[in-house]
Amino acid sequence: MQYRRFGRTDRALSIASLGTLRCLASWEIFRQTLDTAIAQGINHLETAQGYGNSELYLGRWLRALPASDRAALTLTTKIPPCATATQMRQQIDQSLQRLGVEQLDCLALHGVNTLEHLDWIQAPNGCMAAVQAAIAAGKIAHLGFSSHGTLKLILQILQTGQFAFANLHYYYFWQRLEPAIALAHTLDMGLFIISPADKGGLLHHPPALLQEHCQPLTPLEFTYRFLLADPRITTLSLGPANPEELLGAIAQLPDPPYWGERERAITARLTQQRRDRLGTTACEQCYACLPCPEAINIPEVLRLRNLAVAYDMTEFGQYRYRMFENAGHWFAGQRGDRCTDCGDCLPRCPEQLPIPELLRQTHGLLRGKGRRRLWQED
Repeated sequence: MQYRRFGRTDRALSIASLGTLRCLASWEIFRQTLDTAIAQGINHLETAQGYGNSELYLGRWLRALPASDRAALTLTTKIPPCATATQMRQQIDQSLQRLGVEQLDCLALHGVNTLEHLDWIQAPNGCMAAVQAAIAAGKIAHLGFSSHGTLKLILQILQTGQFAFANLHYYYFWQRLEPAIALAHTLDMGLFIISPADKGGLLHHPPALLQEHCQPLTPLEFTYRFLLADPRITTLSLGPANPEELLGAIAQLPDPPYWGERERAITARLTQQRRDRLGTTACEQCYACLPCPEAINIPEVLRLRNLAVAYDMTEFGQYRYRMFENAGHWFAGQRGDRCTDCGDCLPRCPEQLPIPELLRQTHGLLRGKGRRRLWQED
């Protein structure tokens, strides 16, 4: 296992972090997964108040850990932003109690996804008042945030200067947040990449076409190499359901050097495949089409179309597309079939794409049923 400096926290984190959302089927599976992670050299564990029993299980696991082993670990928990200091104070104390610790190594505000959340952070008696008091009292060592919001919003959050690290979506197949990665690095912030296997394209079980174009690597190993070749990035989230999945993911973590002629050849093949399949219908992700009067997230709908058409990543497209109108601010925007043919987007598109037609086409392609997600009702 390799280790990198986590920005100005000055902690050395393993390049793989263990996310504890999915290994909650039982206490035994949770314990075995964490024991396996530590044995493999992972020293960063991530949980959240919203992850079911994860904080409670993690607290139970920590209590059985020798003090020397605990000192070698970095623990991050995540708490949603809230409107008042009183609410945040209660949430911080609740996490400390569940985890059975006197100090949170790292606290991330979980899902700073809207301008309202940013207002809560900046308000004089908002949640940050309680966070700063907890830092002063030694209850929190380092503060960060996660966001599923727009690039513009994330840049605004970074510019507050209040955070030492950020948990962000950034992958080979979605590089929209590169300016945020650059700014965070300039601010000496640690960068934690959220779920590259899952959110990065369901790369743990990719389509045959994508596997073919990534040979001799797997698509997951290729995206790991893309991310780890970037020295600005500290650590990648692994979210296994059990020890076997964890070992399978770790086996695909590459050794340096991460990027060379082989990876450049794969990039060239993927680029050519995109051109061949999409031709003049490719959305280039400039975002000039927004805002949409019907609140359709046009660039994201068309990005999912790009991936499905170019690389047969239809299952991933269906999984993400079904989140529209179901996941609130975690995945904002309306479905493609909400288009009213108003035409507002058409003159703004530099590629002159027939956007309404492509939105309807994408809806037909991706509206199929997929797996149930945490945000969906039974």
